[in-house]
Amino acid sequence: MAKRLLSSRERDQFSLKFGQASFDLLSDFLVNFNQKNKENLNSLSKCCGSFKQKRLLECIFLICQELKLDPSVGYHATELLQRFMVKHLTDLLVTPATAGAAASEPRSLEDAIFDQLREKFPLILFSCVQLANKMSLTRHMIDTSTAVCFLHLLGLSVSKKTVLESELMVFKGLEFRLDYPNPLTSVETLLEVLGHNEPSVPAKRLYHLCRHVLQFIALEKAAIYDGLLKVTTQRSSPSKEQREKFVAVTEDCMLLGVGVIAVATFILYFRKWEQCFVL
Repeated sequence: MAKRLLSSRERDQFSLKFGQASFDLLSDFLVNFNQKNKENLNSLSKCCGSFKQKRLLECIFLICQELKLDPSVGYHATELLQRFMVKHLTDLLVTPATAGAAASEPRSLEDAIFDQLREKFPLILFSCVQLANKMSLTRHMIDTSTAVCFLHLLGLSVSKKTVLESELMVFKGLEFRLDYPNPLTSVETLLEVLGHNEPSVPAKRLYHLCRHVLQFIALEKAAIYDGLLKVTTQRSSPSKEQREKFVAVTEDCMLLGVGVIAVATFILYFRKWEQCFVL
């Protein structure tokens, strides 16, 4: 999609590497990103985070690695998958009942819906990766033929038409909106702004560390945030209400971005600080 709409020169202008953006552009982007992050936090669903489990993230990251896609695609695809699946499941579970077409027991209706989704889910997940990659505006676009070959290697017998239909279904399900905030974009933006404001900060060295730290936190998110919740509430078994309120913390990309940069900075300077303490 992006590949067809933009020439290679135009794509290069949009696909700035880390450290290449002007401060004015960064400033506008930071304000815009912060606004989107706030909007996201104000419209969280009860099912938030259900499709950000470790096994799903591992699958998305491995697909991106195998197809040589930028790591940001994986984080973006995760956000798209979460939003699409919650909306899609809600529509499937509510629409039949509203139309009065559910003659069978509610439980059997749910079973039928989940059985149907179980077959489609791998393709839906891949469609989210495809859409996220197209939004990244990079040169490395995965065409339909390559996508079909890749899915065949994974054991999925699909045609080009099926792949395109799945992608369109996800696109429509997201109401044609794909510009959701993701944690890697937050880290990159905050780190670039920090580098502009304080030139002595080794932003590029921190950037590589931040990617590893963020991936670790993303994969171990459940355990990390559960421990943080217990410390915050000072309870070994936080209540349902406390967990629901804490979702705003787990889904805050800006807060996560600051935390990732802080951890990366600690790792980078740990030996120097250790030597100072010894002296």
